[in-house]
Amino acid sequence: MTANRNRQHGKRNERALAQRLGGRRVGIMGKDDVEMGPFSIETKSLKAFAGRKIMAQAIRNCQKDKTPLCVIHEPGQRRDNDLVMMRLVDWEMWYGDISREWV
Repeated sequence: MTANRNRQHGKRNERALAQRLGGRRVGIMGKDDVEMGPFSIETKSLKAFAGRKIMAQAIRNCQKDKTPLCVIHEPGQRRDNDLVMMRLVDWEMWYGDISREWV
């Protein structure tokens, strides 16, 4: 992909997420990609992401009536900085249409 096509792809990704969450696409270099209420969202669209394998394992091992969640820890880092990852569909199931709360 060329640099211009990469930028266009990123913009489409930002717009789609902003629309789904009821947020506002900002997408200016050095600023957040999407604003939504108290959230400052940085979004990426990647060809491959190692987190997919971790999430697949969480889904596979998830007990019935539970929500799969991944917590990523890097050795040598403070646990306060661990990353929490869940599927967007699970986020929406937990929080519903949260876009209305901050309009």
